[in-house]
Amino acid sequence: MKIATFNVNGINGRLPVLLKWLNECEPDVVCLQELKAPNEKFPADELERAGYGAVWHGQKSWNGVAILARDMVPIETRRGLPGEPGDNHSRYIEAAIDGIVIGCIYLPNGNPAPGAKFDYKLRWFERLTAYAAELLALEVPVVLAGDYNVMPTDLDVYAPERWRDDALFRPEVRTAFHELVAQGWIDALRHLHPDERVYTFWKYFRNAFARDAGLRIDHFLVSPALARGLNQAKVDRTVRGWDHASDHAPAWIELNKSK
Repeated sequence: MKIATFNVNGINGRLPVLLKWLNECEPDVVCLQELKAPNEKFPADELERAGYGAVWHGQKSWNGVAILARDMVPIETRRGLPGEPGDNHSRYIEAAIDGIVIGCIYLPNGNPAPGAKFDYKLRWFERLTAYAAELLALEVPVVLAGDYNVMPTDLDVYAPERWRDDALFRPEVRTAFHELVAQGWIDALRHLHPDERVYTFWKYFRNAFARDAGLRIDHFLVSPALARGLNQAKVDRTVRGWDHASDHAPAWIELNKSK
């Protein structure tokens, strides 16, 4: 099973890019972030014609997450994280697909830091960590995929010294990520590429993509049972170079469920 994550940075404006990539990559499951579209503007018909059923949690102009499944409609199991009833940001959706629970995550950016946005990011991380522990306790196959807006280590950023005070790299955020992983999750891409500089995001400014001045902020956390069947973890970085591309490249993992 090939499971992908892709921050599309506006699903309707970049729909041709998404459809082209779906046709070329043929993932079985896709977690999308930053839809930047209300629920009624989600392009469900176009995706269905491309062979994908979907569940989505939209929001006008900002945020938004969705899960696609090839040749089936995902069974939605949760919309939004528990723990803060007043939080109306569309940042988490979850579905069951072929016996696996898929959580799609768009964690807050948190800048400027310190400040209210950074505080919200840390609270959101705490809520995610608490809920992830509940998922692990169920002892079912789980993948938590998406844009975590964190570079866990110096290896995940092209120039660590320039990012020390950024909300994506501050020690509080990296600590939160490591505490989440320490529950028993496997960081799939880093597990298979322990010493490589692998990036998933390049800014639009200062020719970042051509210089390979990137960040690894899109992650797959895989529950222990699934990790035994982890075959591949890759980034389709060429997509970042397409016309009208997102500033993220899609990433994917391949699981052999029979192991």
